Amino acid sequence: MDGGPETPDAEALAQRYLACWNERDPARRAALVAGLWTVDAVYVDPIVAAEGRGAIHDVLATAQRQFPDLVFRPAGRPDGHHHVVRLRWEMAPDGGPAVIVGLAVLVTERGRLRRVFGFLDPVP
Repeated sequence: MDGGPETPDAEALAQRYLACWNERDPARRAALVAGLWTVDAVYVDPIVAAEGRGAIHDVLATAQRQFPDLVFRPAGRPDGHHHVVRLRWEMAPDGGPAVIVGLAVLVTERGRLRRVFGFLDPVP
């Protein structure tokens, strides 16, 4: 092996990922996306597939419009190995019980998100 695979900082990556989903200001959200995702990143969940930063930003903006009173937060501690982080998350009113829970599999490339596969339970 060439020194071993990159192991991402799961906590830091999860915080940055959730910050993208929670940012309500479009310009700040776009800056977060540009700083975290690769140019050719892909996001896929049961409802949507998005390719590229612009399309991913649009998915985040749509979630903000559909769920304006909910925030994304971790549901447990993320863990990772070999360029991959597993993040359990939930959407809830600030301080309230979860309305939607899910799992995100974050695949990194040089510390940035290259692919994200999302799972929802229940699917809204």
